[in-house]
Amino acid sequence: VQLQASGGGLVQAGGSLRLSCAASRSTFSINAAGWYRQAPGKQRVLVAFINGGGSTNYADSVKGRFAISGDNAKNTVYLQMNSLKPEDTAVYYCNARPTWSADYFWGQGTLVTVSS
Repeated sequence: VQLQASGGGLVQAGGSLRLSCAASRSTFSINAAGWYRQAPGKQRVLVAFINGGGSTNYADSVKGRFAISGDNAKNTVYLQMNSLKPEDTAVYYCNARPTWSADYFWGQGTLVTVSS
């Protein structure tokens, strides 16, 4: 099972990026997912989460700036990041649970760098 994260890059403060997390196999139907980030020297922390019913939760540090969403047809979860700040710089990871499992699976990280 593979989750492909993409969309990271270098952006200036105040800019926007959209991250994508797509399941590489059609049998991995995403039911719930979260985006985590890990800054250099820090622990990995949850940034945003969406459950099977579409309810979302966000870390206080990103509320009002980030939005998590899902596209069932594309089996993809997105993280729209607006008003980016240098402190948002981190490797972002997706973590998703398929409909047929209680376990969550990690995707590879995608690096987001926000310059001041």
